Formats: sequence, structure tokens, C-alpha cells
Amino acid sequence: MPITQLSLFVENRPGELGKVCRVLKDNNVNISTLSLADTQQFGILRLLVKETDKARKVLEAAGYVVKSTDVLAITVPDYPGGLADVLSILDKYSFQVEYMYAFTFGHGDRAVIVFRFENPARAIEVLRNEPVELLRADDLFK
Repeated sequence: MPITQLSLFVENRPGELGKVCRVLKDNNVNISTLSLADTQQFGILRLLVKETDKARKVLEAAGYVVKSTDVLAITVPDYPGGLADVLSILDKYSFQVEYMYAFTFGHGDRAVIVFRFENPARAIEVLRNEPVELLRADDLFK
């Protein structure tokens, strides 16, 4: 149930993010969610797209180095403390969150948080027995 995330370096200067988005637009690839973390010279752009293989090919053809990473999407109740409750479960098993980002998409009264863990397979194994909802890629890209 891991979801494939694409990551690429983008130069930290005006117009570079737009270039990536135009490559995907020109090839009819829709971005479901993204995260951008910057440094002085480069940003790390993380993308979730339905057509992962197609996106990778067109981005690489445009000169980008693209890396695939497994992430987990977990629904979080949309009320004060909803995220704190999920993080308590993760803390119980000493999971280190490498990074996370959120998005919404008509999933009722729940938000979706994308988590990157060092060992996603272990996280899935443990979290299946906890009161959290792990989403599959099909659930995200309806």
C-alpha cells in the first residue's frame, strides 16, 4: 500500500518550478499534490501523480533527475488534535517521520497526510493494527 512519490531537484530561481509544471501540463499529467523544500541553490520538489511512469519519462526527457520514493498516505480526523492523535500512535512505535505534507480532496471530514518513513513496509505492518486509515494509490487518484 505504499504510494510512489517522484522527487526532483529544481534550481532555486524564478521560473524553474513553472518549467516542471509545464512539462507535465504539455504531457497531460495532473499533479495531485506536491511539496517544495528549498535550499540556497536548489529545491526538492516532491510530487504525487497518478501516472508515475509517464511523469518520470517526460521529466527525465526534459533533463530532470527523478527519484522514486515510497510514502504512505494516512487519513487524519479533521478536528483539533486529530494529527496529534495519529502522531501519538507513530510515537508509540518510535517511528521517525522524515518529512510529511498534507492535502485535501473530498475525503469527507478527514485530511490526508503524506508521510515518509525510513521503513515504509514496517510502518504498514504496524499501522494495520491501529485505528488509522492507510490509503492506497487508487484511493488518492479517483
